[in-house]
Amino acid sequence: MIDKELLDLLCCPETGSPLVEADGALLARLNEAIAAGRVKNRAGDTVAAALAGGLVAGGANLLYPIIEDLPVMLIDEAIPLAPIGKQPDRPGGCDSSETAIRGQQSAVGGGGE
Repeated sequence: MIDKELLDLLCCPETGSPLVEADGALLARLNEAIAAGRVKNRAGDTVAAALAGGLVAGGANLLYPIIEDLPVMLIDEAIPLAPIGKQPDRPGGCDSSETAIRGQQSAVGGGGE
């Protein structure tokens, strides 16, 4: 379990979207696929070790592994969830946070694009 204050500070390094902790069911499916040798990270390396935890970036449909209680927030180490049957989901806070940020950027004259 990751500290809530730390989780609130972290975001997906690729998209900036908020992160949520992976639930037990997702970790079980992912670890089953890892054991079968079917899981690769973004760098294309096969993930060999079972995961005790992970952080999911809903907008990107990626899982950032937690190894030895530390979240690994490297884009190349992220694990795409689509190959294991996890559909993209966007927690309610994710869409509203992204919309709020875009609204704030527009209000101050910066579109960020």
